[in-house]
Amino acid sequence: MKKAPDRTVRSLIALEQSASTARVLNLVATHRKLANDPSLAAQPFFQSKALNHGIIVKHRVRPHERELFAKPLATTTKIMVPMDGSDLRCGARFLMMGQKDFDRAAEQMIGDMLAPGRPDREILELIDSLPSLDPFLLREHLKRNGFEPARAYFAITDADILRMYEFVRAEVMALVTLSAGQGGGNQAAAKLVEKLLSSDPDNSFEPLKETLRLSDKDYQDGVFCWRGFLYYKWVLDELTPRLGQVLLEISTLQPRGHISQTAKEYIVPARKRLETSISQVVQGVNLMLGVYDNAYRSLTLDGQPTAFRDFLLAAPDMFMSLGEQCGAIQHIISFWRYRFPGKRTAPVDAEELMDIFLDFEDGLGFLEDMPQPKVA
Repeated sequence: MKKAPDRTVRSLIALEQSASTARVLNLVATHRKLANDPSLAAQPFFQSKALNHGIIVKHRVRPHERELFAKPLATTTKIMVPMDGSDLRCGARFLMMGQKDFDRAAEQMIGDMLAPGRPDREILELIDSLPSLDPFLLREHLKRNGFEPARAYFAITDADILRMYEFVRAEVMALVTLSAGQGGGNQAAAKLVEKLLSSDPDNSFEPLKETLRLSDKDYQDGVFCWRGFLYYKWVLDELTPRLGQVLLEISTLQPRGHISQTAKEYIVPARKRLETSISQVVQGVNLMLGVYDNAYRSLTLDGQPTAFRDFLLAAPDMFMSLGEQCGAIQHIISFWRYRFPGKRTAPVDAEELMDIFLDFEDGLGFLEDMPQPKVA
């Protein structure tokens, strides 16, 4: 008989061996993969060596964890540090942002590096303020607030950035036409995109702020989330062609070797739950992006700024939900492709497949409402 901790250890090892995703910032894997990259030492992510070789996870708070927090939280940022260097087989110490005894626990785990006002604490608070660990938004958010870890920590390529810039350029063309007329559209759009996606875009949009009659804070928060909406719209556009194939593989992949009764009872219905709920999440994301599309169309085509003003005011709250949902989909696709990269799906045993599905369901928020499979 296997004991319950075995699943926890397996999950930790799988997490340590995986790549970073929109739900996981795997600094252990980055340092292992790029051990000779001098930029990691010159521009570390954290000043604390323990944190800099840890794993950050966007974690959905489980029912039994709710009492750990002073106020109700659906998700939080979980910090995991291996107890033995980079070997998670020996377990990990962890903290969760917002837990009641955070300062005391952080001092015991890290020392004074996470004391209020210290740079590592500020970085964690900035990470916690984002809905996901998507590398582009994380990098830009940290830069906007004065922190620039080495680019190697962020899994985003020059090709990704170029495609995203081109997508956003096409999106903002109507606003360029509205503000600058028909002449020089492409050049004006390129400049607007550069300003919009820079770490300090606000001054470039001063006329828009005056038109919308927003306070400095509401406008700055709204513009940052507007950037997030444009980015996630690009993300969904990029993910959609890959999502169908991943869903097909999830629904058909058969584990090798012996399959316990527990695995049979869990895996079969889990496939259906994942297929149905991923589709529902995509629909929800499209609905939120539709709110933005309608508001932007009203501003640029109809000359009515009220809807766009309302969008910018509502954007911060919507951005969190949008980011969590997009992040869950990004995580599923990127983790699945990391584990099963080839055209022919790599072999997997039933226990590992259960762990993968459990992780996906956790990210989509199902574990609260479903019984946990018993460990055979």
